[in-house]
Amino acid sequence: MLLFLPRVQTGVMTELSERAKANMDVVLEETCRQLPHGGDHDSRRFIAERLIEAARSGHTTLGELGIIARHALAELAAKRS
Repeated sequence: MLLFLPRVQTGVMTELSERAKANMDVVLEETCRQLPHGGDHDSRRFIAERLIEAARSGHTTLGELGIIARHALAELAAKRS
């Protein structure tokens, strides 16, 4: 049985690992492919800011970042409609 536990934040991460940065880059590109022409600057920045915030909180896996990016994309779509 799999058990998913929330991460306990013991301190704020100030510097991100190279792996976390690479994961954020992959997720940002994959997510922005769903936008016309890969997304405009403001849309990409909005999603990137959410990814950075999540990574600094310790959520650095592709799966975690993907969830955050999809939520940000949905929020953008809701704002535009």
